[in-house]
Amino acid sequence: MAKITLRGNPIHTSGELPKTGSQAPDFKLTTKDLKDVSLADYKGKKKLLNIVPSLDTPVCALSTKKFNDHAKTHKDTVMLIVSADLPFAMGRFCGLEHLDNVVPLSLMRDKKFAQDYGVLIQDGPMAGITARAVVVLDANDKVMYTEMVQEIANEPDYQAALKVLGG
Repeated sequence: MAKITLRGNPIHTSGELPKTGSQAPDFKLTTKDLKDVSLADYKGKKKLLNIVPSLDTPVCALSTKKFNDHAKTHKDTVMLIVSADLPFAMGRFCGLEHLDNVVPLSLMRDKKFAQDYGVLIQDGPMAGITARAVVVLDANDKVMYTEMVQEIANEPDYQAALKVLGG
């Protein structure tokens, strides 16, 4: 169980992020078109999982925009934005912001992803949604980098995650 904070108040997650060097847990998440996808749908590409509580918050929106900008010039990587938001809301946000280089994925049908990746918030006002984290996978789904953002209101370390991707 990871200990993080929300505006300085302690909260806990369901576990820990996958270990660097381990095989990433598979998942079933829902696209903006209500299609279920798994890691196999992104086979052969590097993957950055930007795990956020909700795109309807300033920091989540900002991180999604920053990773979208990076993806414009790095076609060998897919940027997966994972949140508890409904697929409709995620699609609307990405459309309004012209974010065509990220793939929004929802926990709508199953919170197993959040449990398997150790990011499901267990207590406090945000219980039931995800903590803020970044996980980078290589083309074979091996974990190359992880960051659990300790203060949920803070941005992730973009440079560290992107450096691992080679950019």
